[in-house]
Order: sequence, then C-alpha cells, then structure tokens
Amino acid sequence: MTAILTIIDRFSKACHLVPLRKLPSAYQTAQLLVKHVFRLHGIPQDVLSDRGPQFTARVWKQFCATLNASCSLSSGFHPQSNGQTERMNQEMESMLRCFTSSNPSDWSKFLPWVEYAHNSHVSAATGLSPFEISLGYQPPLFPADEEEVGVTSVQHHIRRCRKIWGHTVTALDRTAKLNRTYADRKRIPAPTYQPGQKVWLSARDIPFRSMSKKLSPRFIGPYEVLSVIGPSAVRLRLPSSLRIHPTFHVSQIKPVQTSPLCPPAEPPPPGQDREGHPVYAVRRIVDARRRGRGWQYLVDWEGYGPEDRLWVPRSFFCDPSMIKEFWAASQSSSRPPGGSR
Repeated sequence: MTAILTIIDRFSKACHLVPLRKLPSAYQTAQLLVKHVFRLHGIPQDVLSDRGPQFTARVWKQFCATLNASCSLSSGFHPQSNGQTERMNQEMESMLRCFTSSNPSDWSKFLPWVEYAHNSHVSAATGLSPFEISLGYQPPLFPADEEEVGVTSVQHHIRRCRKIWGHTVTALDRTAKLNRTYADRKRIPAPTYQPGQKVWLSARDIPFRSMSKKLSPRFIGPYEVLSVIGPSAVRLRLPSSLRIHPTFHVSQIKPVQTSPLCPPAEPPPPGQDREGHPVYAVRRIVDARRRGRGWQYLVDWEGYGPEDRLWVPRSFFCDPSMIKEFWAASQSSSRPPGGSR
C-alpha cells in the first residue's frame, strides 16, 4: 500500500507532497509536518484537514494545542470545505499518470518534479506562482535568468515581498467574492437551526447494508440538533449504528416540518426490559453471512429505519422461527448443511 501526504498553504497555494509506504498514525503525521513544513515555514496558525483517524486522534489535538495552533476539520460528506486539497490531488494524479505511463512503480521519483511544477505555475486565484508569493520571486530555472530576480539590498527585497503580499491579498479577496457570486446564483439561504431542533439527514453519502442505492430513502431521521458549530455546520445526535462523524454541512440536512396533512414521525419504540437487558422486536431478516462456525443475520428492527440495521448472531433471536422462514424464502445456495444455522 502507498500513499501521498498532500500539504497546501492556503495563502500562497504552495504545496509539499510527501510519499509514504502506508497511511501514517497521528504521531507519524506530526513528525512529517515538523520535517517537511515547520522547519521550512515555521509554526502555522491553523491546520485544516479531513476527518481521517490521524486528525481526530487525541495525539493530534494535543500536538496542535502544544504548538498553540488550532486544528480545523472539514464538515462530514462535504468535500468542498477542503477543496484545495481535492483539486491538488486531481492535478497530481494527472501529472503522475503522464510521467509514469511506461513504469508506474517509479511514481515516487517524479513527485518532487510535480511539486516543483505546481509551485512554479501561476495560480488563477492570485495571479502569481506559489514561489513568488512565498519567496518574493520566481526561482530561476537557468543561470541566465538570475539577473531578473536580483536585488540591490535587503530593504529592496522586503519592499518587493510586501508589494507581492499586498497584491496577493487583493487578488484572493477578489477571487473569493467572484466565486461567492457564482455560487450564490443557485443557492438559497440555509434555515436557522437551534439546539434541540429535529432535522432530516440526507442519505446520499450514507451506505445502507444490503439495499439498492436507487431504492434507498433520500432522507433519514429525524435527528436532534446537538449544537450549531457555525452558520454552515451543525452536530446531530446520531444512533451508534451509523458510525459516522456527527457534524454535517447545512446542505446535508433540512428541518422537520409538520402539518395536519403530514403529522410528525413517531419516535422509535424503546426496548423492552428482559433480565436487565433491552430487547427490540425484529421486523424482518434482510441478509445472512457466515462468521466463524456460525451465522450472523442482518435485521430490520420494528419502528426503526434502514440506517439502524445490525448484524446479530442467532442467539439474539427470541423467536428462532424467523430464521427458518428466512432460509425457506431465500432459497440461497449458501444455506448451511444439516440445519446448523
């Protein structure tokens, strides 16, 4: 397994591409940033990342807190919040595909040249190359070009850097305003959400076990809003069966609305206490799979949606006749022999 750690400066759009043999842990990621970023550019004020296990671990949060740097996470199932990295990865894949068409195993040898090409290319957002913004000049490729970047004094170089940084800030503001104008043409203002409010969650990016994507529900829930992270993200109270991060962009939810023609959804029935343990009614068995010497069954619970499906062993069933009916109806070729189900 191979991986590439993509690091991008949000101001200059400069990148560092670090080849890896496998996905790093939180501690290894911190070491890589010290080696490839901090020693060259200093300590950042904020680190924006996806929600990989490296960036949600306690070690990573403690590392950022020790550096007095905030760590921000992109909202769940909304890649636009980390769009710079997404675009950089697409650009990198295209360039590596061209470089390694004859021998794909040599991709790591060309990675420094991909990084150099990106940092030398003029960014559409700033009108300058990342090298010009971060260094104050475009590094010459040939000795004959050195006269164009020469400076007479340190003060001359500082004045040139300040001029470039001022131009960059103006260009970034203009690009952000233009992008916002284009995006707002097809965008409507998001509703205002409050803690405790009930909302529906889009099921577009949530996989359902043993269910056709086309026939799966468009929205699931309703779920309670635990907290409002900001104007564009909220945190929901989700069932443990979903196993996804509870923070979502507002484009992924919609408020629950009720009327006499559309009464509020009934809350799922609570489990019945039996010998100190909650017991839930099984509506139907969806699928079965072999696990060790026995079988597990994917069940739909009475009053619960497909997002709450769980794989449970035979011992969880109070009524074994449901298992017999499932095998009789399925006509599965994987039916265990001798009734050892």
